[in-house]
Amino acid sequence: MDFSYCAYLFSVLFILCRCLLHVSVETRFRHNWAAGCVRRTPLQCERVINKTASAKQDGFLKLQNVKVPDFAQGLAVPPEACINLCLSNCSCIAYSFADEIGCMSWTGNLLDIQQLQDGGLDLYVRAAYAELDQERNKTIDQQEEINMTKDQEKERNKKIIISTVIIGTFIIVICAYILWRRTSNQPAKRWLLTKSARKKNNKAFQLFNKGRLPEGYASDNVIGEMSQVKLQELLMFDFEELASATDNFHLSNKLGQGGFGSVYKGKLEDGREIAVKRLSRASGQGLEEFMNEVVLICKLQHRNLVRLISCCTEGDEKMLIYEYMPNKSLDAFIFDPSKNNLLNWITRYNIIEGIARGLLYLHRDSRLKIIHRDLKASNVLLDEELNPKISDFGMARIFGGGVNQANTNRIVGTYGYMSPEYAMQGLFSEKSDVFSFGVLLLEILMGRRNSSFCDNEHSLSLLGFVWIQWRDNNILSLIDREIYDPSHHSYILRYIHIALLCVQELAVDRPTMAAVISMLNSEAALHPPSKPAFILMENMLNLKRPEECQSVSSINNVSITEICGR
Repeated sequence: MDFSYCAYLFSVLFILCRCLLHVSVETRFRHNWAAGCVRRTPLQCERVINKTASAKQDGFLKLQNVKVPDFAQGLAVPPEACINLCLSNCSCIAYSFADEIGCMSWTGNLLDIQQLQDGGLDLYVRAAYAELDQERNKTIDQQEEINMTKDQEKERNKKIIISTVIIGTFIIVICAYILWRRTSNQPAKRWLLTKSARKKNNKAFQLFNKGRLPEGYASDNVIGEMSQVKLQELLMFDFEELASATDNFHLSNKLGQGGFGSVYKGKLEDGREIAVKRLSRASGQGLEEFMNEVVLICKLQHRNLVRLISCCTEGDEKMLIYEYMPNKSLDAFIFDPSKNNLLNWITRYNIIEGIARGLLYLHRDSRLKIIHRDLKASNVLLDEELNPKISDFGMARIFGGGVNQANTNRIVGTYGYMSPEYAMQGLFSEKSDVFSFGVLLLEILMGRRNSSFCDNEHSLSLLGFVWIQWRDNNILSLIDREIYDPSHHSYILRYIHIALLCVQELAVDRPTMAAVISMLNSEAALHPPSKPAFILMENMLNLKRPEECQSVSSINNVSITEICGR
């Protein structure tokens, strides 16, 4: 209600509201506030307009220890200038001052004023000169109204006790019902969210309850797993908090950009550094992929997977808040000539093994089998010690039960990292991630980007180039000179061999990630690799010629009919 303020009595079970300015005697004593609070005496500016002004100017009524109204206008002036600025502005109806904020003034309605027991600020409400003496008398009436008689207090206390008993009994019954449902293996499928959160994220939580299964597959067990994710316990940030943390998403805080949108560095009020992934409205990663990523990362815990701190879904905004990685992503090192010398052989060995262990966890060791579907250098983040952490689970899919392969008519991922059966037929499995890992392994060893590699003479892709050099026993031409050392030659040669086994054309010929880790950490003999997929550049980039080769980013929605292989 405008021009009013409220005080909480008896532990906030009762609320007493009063008008800032005078109302009629009948309204005050009958507590009939339907007409609201109105000003009885016009302000000086209004009297000047109506030609009824006198020499007496307006003054201010002081309210102590209050929560000031919403929608204040800030002014960078000292306290003594605050009152003069308000008096000189006919639209100003109240002002306040705080050391941390400065001068605040209000020109619209005074809304949501609360009387506090402790703390708060002093609020000065503009009033006509005739109102000032009347308000002093009104204070006496208000004090009498607050200090109720003993009989009234006893009556209200009795009502409080009765209400508490009824509410407590109702809560106990509800809790007992929920406990009974859980113990009888009939989990409640509705989450206990606040009213505002349920309204804001209704569509999102409906997607959670669907389980985000692969197309054409259904599993009650997986749906049960997903519906029990306690996402309401995840801290939800407001848009204003994230805008403040990133300096309103300033370009100086921008860490990178992809097909999904941009990533910004931010700093929370408690000093924590964060990375904010802000999806663009034009991004193919919509609400479904966004919530898919939230669910997956909430359930996955591994030292080689990025940790999700929070998320934000407000209006059209969809944002994910991750732990901040000071060294950004792997591609910022291995493809940058000025930085790739920072990654020696031991460091690259640790990165390769960390990525492999992260994928093994997704495929075999987590509660649900996860297929990432977009593993690449830009989706591997590096912490302050250059430990790898796999990120970006927006395109990942869950397998349940004994399912090992699924089919989709929606191809997502990045050209150059897709396995042939997935790019051509929409079939994906853990062997699809193995293929992507093999491509990434070659990139780490060679320091060359697969998606931008062009061999104009032979139209070879990076895989084709490696295969030819391997077949001709010309391995030294493949190795990044920043990591080559004769003492490491046999290890690097073995890793190239493993990479070629991972990118073989037939999925059945590729090893599992468990086998890959075993090969990385042993000296057992390896069987010869067969021809890899996408030897020619035209096959990899949909019949594009070498002169048309360019950097390719993630795609989110491609019809199979648009992909032609030969």
